[in-house]
Amino acid sequence: MDDQTTAKLRQLDDALSRYIRPDTFPLAIRMLRPGEALPEGVRVPSESFGENWIVCQSIGVARRYGWSIAVGRRDVICPLSAVAFGFRKPNDEALAGYTALGMYCETEEAASRLEAGVWKFQPGTYDYVCVAPLSRANFEPHVVAVYANSAQVMRLVNAALYKRGGRLASTTSGRLDCADIVIQTMTANAPKVIIPCNGDRVFGMAQDTEMVFTFPWNRTDEILAGLEGTQKGGVRYPIPVAMRGTVTMPRRYQELMRKLKERDGDA
Repeated sequence: MDDQTTAKLRQLDDALSRYIRPDTFPLAIRMLRPGEALPEGVRVPSESFGENWIVCQSIGVARRYGWSIAVGRRDVICPLSAVAFGFRKPNDEALAGYTALGMYCETEEAASRLEAGVWKFQPGTYDYVCVAPLSRANFEPHVVAVYANSAQVMRLVNAALYKRGGRLASTTSGRLDCADIVIQTMTANAPKVIIPCNGDRVFGMAQDTEMVFTFPWNRTDEILAGLEGTQKGGVRYPIPVAMRGTVTMPRRYQELMRKLKERDGDA
């Protein structure tokens, strides 16, 4: 990774800390193609710990522990994300929505449609998904992901639209948010607002107060300009609530203040 990319990663991390203040580390995410070397210091759970992790779990560890993690075919035991990320080819049951039937969908037809809507990479396109905190990443990401509350995500949406205007469009099924975070963002090459899925909440420890904002790395300069520009325009976080104006005190407080003023001669 060149010095310019390193500097940009640090600049972005500093800006997010200043303007957004997320509770967990903003993340750099890169998909590694076959033959592409793992970045130095990245831990592969099956090799480093003798454990099998799934994608949302790896994202949770990276953003909470600050570790750099890569998971691939030998690691991922979630069949849904293994197929979505192209680590394994789907079979007929996977394509038919076998795991969705009875859990997320009432009928086989609905389950099949749900599965067809999952964002996917072609099998064999990538070997690993690599995740690290922006501040510690030693690779150029494809996607930046920030877990944040709704006000912080709103702030990021405002920043993303600062140069271009318009609206952000995202799709969700409330399922497989790892695919939404990485694959949807890369495929659309546009910022996205993601709802954490059930698996991310169970295995990645996503909280009820959290959403995810993502954007492709090639939009970093726009996000930086948007964060600064909207800050100058008065869009801030924490949100400056309307606290000015004379408040109404309880009746006895008012009576006591009246007596104090009468005594002091400024009634």
